[in-house]
Formats: sequence, structure tokens, C-alpha cells
Amino acid sequence: MTTAAPAGADGTTNLTARAVLFDMDGTLVDSTAVVEQVWTAFAAEHGLDAQAIIATGHGVRAEDTMLRHGPAGFDVARGADRLFDLELAAVDGIVAVPGAAAFVESLPAASIALVTSARRALALRRLELAEVPAPGVVVTAADVEHGKPAPDCYVMAASLLGVDPADAIVFEDAEAGIAAGLAAGMRTVVVGSHESETTRGLPRIRDYRDVVVTVHEPLAGDADPRPSFTIALPL
Repeated sequence: MTTAAPAGADGTTNLTARAVLFDMDGTLVDSTAVVEQVWTAFAAEHGLDAQAIIATGHGVRAEDTMLRHGPAGFDVARGADRLFDLELAAVDGIVAVPGAAAFVESLPAASIALVTSARRALALRRLELAEVPAPGVVVTAADVEHGKPAPDCYVMAASLLGVDPADAIVFEDAEAGIAAGLAAGMRTVVVGSHESETTRGLPRIRDYRDVVVTVHEPLAGDADPRPSFTIALPL
């Protein structure tokens, strides 16, 4: 489902919600070069096509990528463990997407979640290296039966935050994650330059430096006692 967001009089796209769900790699953390470096090394070790993996693997859990590109009988569990070791050791070049830390800090802490195809330890390590605050709610591909592009991980994150999917906003950079957010019935913002038929009509930001958050405290008698907030995205 693709829904146009209302445009503000000041030349912004305004989205009001009670939760924000973030992908990690490419969305909060600029790790593309590191991810490609690690997959290239892994592919060389196992005789796989690195370019084919890189072209289709962004945002997808490692096990699904290995099932797709590995030969018959490939030991996916062992391969995923080896890839995790390579990823955890690759710390050079992990930086925040510009403005990401300040944007996360501007949102109510109880209203945000991390939804990633990376393992939990790796996701938290990369956020630490990039100096981006880690949300209290973290959903990984290991927590659900089906990884991105299936909506399972985003639906679970919304449930853990206690919000309806329609009241959540997803920030994603990769095709699989964007499709997952939309399939979960959530408004989805594209971070970065990825374009496809899926992204047509969706709000997009280059990074978070010009994104503004206004928090609305609940009024007496509101059915939901939690704050809502409006995110103004530059057009």
C-alpha cells in the first residue's frame, strides 16, 4: 500500500505517528562498503559469486542469501556463523548516516524500535561504533519465521511497542526492507538513493540532517496516554 503524505505549507512532508521503526545498515549506519567487503571475502572463501550476492543481498538475512546463491548442500548454518565472525571483526568505516543520532534522540524513547536482518550482537555493535543510540526494542531476523521482504519483523516490532501498524513509520534503505514495511501496512520512508517500482510515490530523504520532530504530549482524557509526534521531511 502506498499512501501520499500531506505536504506542509513550509515545503515539507509531514507524517504524524506514535512509533518509528528503523532498519540498521544503510538506514542508521552507513556500512555499505563494509558489508560489501565482508560478503566479497566470504564469497571468495566459498567459491560464490560476490557480485550476484551484493546485487540482491542488501536488507536480506544472511541465511536467505546463502540459500539463494549457495550450491546444493551448502551448510547455511555454518556459513552464517562464519559470516557473522567476519562482520563482527570488520569495524573500520562504520559511521552514522548524517543526522541519525540526533534524530533518534529527538523521538520518545518508548516509541522507537530497531528492525534488522543482522544478528542482534552485530546490530548493537555497529550502532555503538557509529555512536547512534540503540532502541530498547530490537527485532532481528532470528526473532521471526520469515525475514524481509516478509512483513513479520515489522509487525512484531509494532506489537512490542503496543501500536497499530497504521500508527507506525518505517525508515528503510533497501528493496527488501521497503517491501516489508509496506506489506506490514506501515508508512515507509526511503533513506538514500534506492529507486524501484516499490519506492514510487514514497517519501524520501537523503539523510536526517534536515528532518524535524515535534512531540505532542497527550491531553487529559486521551485514549492513548503516550505522546504522538510529527516528523517533517524535507521535500
